[in-house]
Amino acid sequence: MRDKTQTNSAEPGDRLIRTGAVVFFIGAVATLVTVAPFLLDTTPFPTYMFGLSMLMGVGFLLAGAGVLRSIAAGRRQARSER
Repeated sequence: MRDKTQTNSAEPGDRLIRTGAVVFFIGAVATLVTVAPFLLDTTPFPTYMFGLSMLMGVGFLLAGAGVLRSIAAGRRQARSER
C-alpha cells in the first residue's frame, strides 16, 4: 500500500522544529557577538546583551517540543491504523 502523505506536507511539530532552529541560530550568533569582546580584549557589551544568548536554550526547547509533538502524532497515527 502506498503512503498517501506527500513529501512536502507539513507534519505536526515541523513548524516548532523550524522555529526552534532559527531561534537557536540567532542565539548562537548573539553568543559569538557577546563573547567576542572578551577574546579581542575590547569593551564588553551591556548586560542585557547576555540575555540574547539565552535564545540558544529557548530555541533548543522549541525544537525539542516540536520533536516530541511529532513523535506523539506518529504514535496516534500508528494506533489509529491498527
